[in-house]
Amino acid sequence: MKPSTTKQANAGAQSSTANINNLPDGFASANGSSVGERKFVDYSSIREKTVLVGPTEDQFDLLMQRLEERISASRGETVYEIGIGEDGSENGLEQDEYAASLATLQSLAAMLHAECVELRTRKAEKGITGQYLIRRRVEDDDFTEVRVAVVGNVDAGKSTLLGVLTHGELDNGRGFARQRLFRHKHEIESGRTSSVGNDILGFDSVGNVVNKPDHGTLDWVKICEKSAKVITFIDLAGHERYLKTTVFGMTGHAPDFGMLMIGANSGIVGMTKEHLGLALALSVPVFVVVTKIDMCPPNILQENLKLLYKILKSQGCRKVPVMVKTSDDVVLSATNFVSERLCPIFQVSNVTGENLDLLKMFLNLLNVRTTGNDALPTEFQIDDTYAVPGVGTVVSGITLQGIVRLNDTLLLGPDPLGDFQPITIKSIHRKRMVVREVRSGQTASFALKKIKRSQIRKGMVMVSQALNPQACWEFDCEILVLHHPTTISSKYGRWSAMVHCGSIRQTAQILQMSKECLRTGDKAVVRFRFIKNPEYMKPGQRMVFREGRTKAVGN
Repeated sequence: MKPSTTKQANAGAQSSTANINNLPDGFASANGSSVGERKFVDYSSIREKTVLVGPTEDQFDLLMQRLEERISASRGETVYEIGIGEDGSENGLEQDEYAASLATLQSLAAMLHAECVELRTRKAEKGITGQYLIRRRVEDDDFTEVRVAVVGNVDAGKSTLLGVLTHGELDNGRGFARQRLFRHKHEIESGRTSSVGNDILGFDSVGNVVNKPDHGTLDWVKICEKSAKVITFIDLAGHERYLKTTVFGMTGHAPDFGMLMIGANSGIVGMTKEHLGLALALSVPVFVVVTKIDMCPPNILQENLKLLYKILKSQGCRKVPVMVKTSDDVVLSATNFVSERLCPIFQVSNVTGENLDLLKMFLNLLNVRTTGNDALPTEFQIDDTYAVPGVGTVVSGITLQGIVRLNDTLLLGPDPLGDFQPITIKSIHRKRMVVREVRSGQTASFALKKIKRSQIRKGMVMVSQALNPQACWEFDCEILVLHHPTTISSKYGRWSAMVHCGSIRQTAQILQMSKECLRTGDKAVVRFRFIKNPEYMKPGQRMVFREGRTKAVGN
């Protein structure tokens, strides 16, 4: 075989990548712009599996363009396959062809300032195929952020697992690892989380964990500076008493994924089904982590796993459970995880450290689910407020769309009268690191000028003046009743429920319904009216409402 130039080599790699995301040619959306705006690019010349072996100059340029599009579309990284064509030919390359293809892919990655890391190789019908992670190198202060909500019953080991993952030290079996995560004295004493906690795990461009605790504390700024990807764990409360906090964490913090924790010895008890149902209702993909496998008798573990499989396959969930035992399973489940049917299951021990490497590898490969849209007018949702001495009022939350820059003027509202007032942003932090701008889909905190903390509440938004925002008292919602002990009837006077929609959390009355009465499993269009304050809402937003044991979801 004639030696191919590195340029040519590169080109091939790219083509193969595309079949993971299954983007139709020419519709890959670079830089987040909508599909309609992109001009059509013909990629038909780079569909063959051998295109990376010795691409022509034109093919190389196309491969480069396509790889760049794929990296931009998924915020800085993509998984690329070598040896698989899109033209229907049999998979696999000979050894020398594979080596040339890999050289091409590596040179493509290098030209795009990215790292090329092997995930796995396997034998195919005609030779070998391989999957590679292409991830941009750490540049400036920009990193990809993936939010994972950690849910499960009380005592399932949520805080302990996060302590082990983020601090890199194993647990002693007596709650040593979780002590560093707790924010309140009563949490340390009882060992139970009652607030929404945050923790981060950083990965560099090659996929190694960055976290190195100094004297038991994490320096978030150092982690973010060295990381190409940061996993933010939203540690939610497992106890039934704190359910409203957990619902707020799931709706207000907009997690990309849910990590459902189950103790191997206790199985699926208490709030586990509640939390799983909540994640399903909000369309958050879920993976399961079974902890405490070192202290659980094998027969009980097997029984609990059987029940877990049964629940995941049931009519309500319709998931495909996959037990992850090898690094190949990790790659397979992580690359196909965005299709919400798959539910990977990990069995780990925080004391012996068994299978923790597989879990870390899986987290490293998770991709941002919501790419957001930077081109739209700015919209930022507030989920917490602070009064910082010497700084003033600080708000934290998520940028839903657009870009927020330093010294921008945005409209803050709605206040109790439904008005919006202009405010200026005087500093921006991401994960405690000072930055100049935040993009859509990223969490941040802003220091605001000339405004008191008492004037701001959770659920308010900061939006661009171009949106001309309006506050609403009443709204119509298409709902599905998940569980109700009796019937909801419009005859019994004013029926009220707690509405969770994004970071809004307020009681609302039901004014009218499209049906006479509602039971479990019914759908209807219902008109609500807020009781205390008007809110800023958008058509199509997901919402959850509950009243006692009644639960319903809707748009």
